[in-house]
Amino acid sequence: MENVDKKNVGLPSRYINALYELCDETKKLKKVTQDFEKFISLSKENNDFSVLLNSPTIGKLNQGKCLNDILKKSKADKLTTNFCGVMCRNGRVSLITKVMKEFLNEVSRRRGEIVVEVFSPYKLDNKEEEDLKKTILSKINGKNISLLTHIDSTLLGGLIVKYGSKMIDTSIKTKLKNLELAMKGAN
Repeated sequence: MENVDKKNVGLPSRYINALYELCDETKKLKKVTQDFEKFISLSKENNDFSVLLNSPTIGKLNQGKCLNDILKKSKADKLTTNFCGVMCRNGRVSLITKVMKEFLNEVSRRRGEIVVEVFSPYKLDNKEEEDLKKTILSKINGKNISLLTHIDSTLLGGLIVKYGSKMIDTSIKTKLKNLELAMKGAN
């Protein structure tokens, strides 16, 4: 079995390696990947969910019960539910989204894909996602890409696209901030 990329060392790599092996053995990689993408989106879009994951005042038992209920309602795979349960029991709830992101990056790396994160003020429809993929593919010399979309209503309009060490920000929010800075500088 191939090991996790060398930059993913330490605690998260143990979870990533173990989970990847289980997904590979049980042929559930696609479903677990989808579950993780939903989970990450929920943690970014829902402030209460983010508080649940990061609050030290909520006990492990309560966090575990809440996560289990949420995963059950979202029809997550048993492997995903068990993974989150292990993270809860080991007191690693605050690391769940980080480990999930690293897992998704590792899956993409093994597939030869580049992970592209897109932040938009609204949910992109399928045509918009496909057009965006085509545009990005033309800029990165035709490699495979994995698109992770996030909703950020504070952007007002436009997009933020991140891949590798690059970030393209065409959001109205940033344009307004730049205009504000330019106007302050003119005074």
